[in-house]
Amino acid sequence: MIIPLNLFTRSGVLAVVDQLPEDESQETDTETAKLTTEAVSRGRKRWWRVRRIAYRFFGLAIGVPLAAFAVGYFVLDVRSPQDVLAELDKTVMLQYADGSELTKVLPPGGDRLFVPYAAVPEKLRNAIVAVEDPTFWDNQGFDPTGIGRAALTGVGGGSGITQQYIKKSTGDDDATITRKFSELVLATKITQQQSKEQIFEGYVNVISFGRSTFGPASAMNAYFGKPLDNSMTWSEAAFLAGMIQSPSVHDPAASGNEHAAKRWKYVVDKLVERHYVTPAEAATMSYPEAEVQAPSETRAGKVTYSEYHIKQQVLAELEQLGFPLDRLRRGALKIETTIDRRTQESAAKTVKDRLTGEPEQFRASLVAVEPGTGAVRAYEGGNASVHDYAGTEVPTGSAFYPFTVAAALRAGIGVDQAFRSPEKIQFLGETFRYQNRCSSAEHCTLREALAKSADAPFVDLTRKLGPDAVSKAARDAGIPETVEGAPTLREQDGFLIGAGIAVGRYPLRPSDIAGAYATFANDGMRVTPHLVSKIRDEKGDVIWAHTSAPVPAFDDQDTSRRISGNVTGALQQHLSDGRPVALMEGEFRYAETSDNASGWAVGYTPQLATAVWVGSDNPGRMRDAHDAQLTGKTVPADIWRTFMDGYHHDLPVRGFPPERPIGTAPRR
Repeated sequence: MIIPLNLFTRSGVLAVVDQLPEDESQETDTETAKLTTEAVSRGRKRWWRVRRIAYRFFGLAIGVPLAAFAVGYFVLDVRSPQDVLAELDKTVMLQYADGSELTKVLPPGGDRLFVPYAAVPEKLRNAIVAVEDPTFWDNQGFDPTGIGRAALTGVGGGSGITQQYIKKSTGDDDATITRKFSELVLATKITQQQSKEQIFEGYVNVISFGRSTFGPASAMNAYFGKPLDNSMTWSEAAFLAGMIQSPSVHDPAASGNEHAAKRWKYVVDKLVERHYVTPAEAATMSYPEAEVQAPSETRAGKVTYSEYHIKQQVLAELEQLGFPLDRLRRGALKIETTIDRRTQESAAKTVKDRLTGEPEQFRASLVAVEPGTGAVRAYEGGNASVHDYAGTEVPTGSAFYPFTVAAALRAGIGVDQAFRSPEKIQFLGETFRYQNRCSSAEHCTLREALAKSADAPFVDLTRKLGPDAVSKAARDAGIPETVEGAPTLREQDGFLIGAGIAVGRYPLRPSDIAGAYATFANDGMRVTPHLVSKIRDEKGDVIWAHTSAPVPAFDDQDTSRRISGNVTGALQQHLSDGRPVALMEGEFRYAETSDNASGWAVGYTPQLATAVWVGSDNPGRMRDAHDAQLTGKTVPADIWRTFMDGYHHDLPVRGFPPERPIGTAPRR
């Protein structure tokens, strides 16, 4: 007989519900009740154990941090700004790759003065608070968001003025949950023990404003040659406040006035947003370009401009690595750079010699990157002024076209595929007009267009591929997404990729161009260009070393090799000793004219990738000493070939891998 059953869910007991004889039914009811009671008892015991474990876990989760906080509160302490400053009177040594001295970062000396809170001009106080910690006067000294992010990701950030002061006091810049926890404890403690005015006073005296300065008095003297007093203007205050975030980057001597002006405008906007100045007052302010002095070390002749550019780039890279200037000084650290002394001297001499006799307005830069490692072997930002032309974004013009070719190859279009080269062509609502440089206006292969620096075929190609595909190819090769926080290869809104990408209108740094071309030189394997090789402590022990493994730039390794091989084949030329090189000689032209604004020579061997830019500070036609128009094949190519001939003089000849063609037959 089949007996239907139901599940007694609360006790887990199966009860018989079909009719049974009365004695069996009573017996079954008794047994069922007994089983139910036992099951309920077991359930209660299990629930009691779960609650007991939960209570213990909750107690540990709350109690341990509270206990740790209590211990830290009594054990940890914030040192005075005078004690912090006393540790910073140490020299930081920058070395060439062979360990010899490149230059030194000296203590600021006698111009560093401790400034009481009342002596800090109110305008500067407001500008610093507006941009660094707008809730400073009301908060409890710490940023819960930054602490939460560190807890979840292990990455720090979001530190306000109190936390920054604690960081400088402890010398701990590591982005860890331990550091964030210590900051929380000390921020709470110092906020209870000191007034906000005292905290600000300590902070503003130990923070670096760049140019080896600590404190506002030293900074005011370094940038404006003035004493710190209440005659400070809003414009000067906004400038100094803007230096704090990343002084090695925002200094106009490092990145140029255009970048520094953007940073200044950002601070001014924050002053308006925080109601320290009115929009009308802000409209009367202007970036103090004429008032900012050149660095004292260059004025005094302690370093050459070339050495200063390298130093600034190294310090900026160290900041990104978590080694700001105060941490370097506190440990008297030694920085081994990737710069090769002989190669650097050759770069500086080659640029100087070739520009001798050319118009005074001519400026040049040269950056050389080792393809297999990304090590920057030479960095010549120009020896005409503190302006670093190797680290300044400039339009690339036809020097950008190898990245467009890489995008085409990725899409299956070969370098011998033909495109139109009319004198007028439209793209994304813009009309481009260029004189035809190809042998035929209707049939110009990409190989010919590269050799002749023709523009129209690349407009036609970009129209076919789409600007996103071209941008992606350039980024995959190594062009960074952002430079100092601003997106690259974009319109000014930071989002749109417009028609400008078709003709290399978007500005890039020569250093980034050299690094991306190095990907082609390395068979499509991308590495990160860098100037810092090792960091050593006072004893000489290595505490940090650069490590990076090459990765395929375009999808996979085989595809990357084929794309790079085709780009190399299309650019192939020879040096004076007959060794094969890949070289793009191009220029950036003014819209709808045949006048060139600048010239480029960018190329490589398997041993070295080098970018040379020649241009001017002022817009206008570039005519050389012979009254000939500047092109990539003239002054830039002369510098590039002389430098590369010298570099490879005693190196074995290394050829490129054979080209494995991609794409279809030429279109007729």
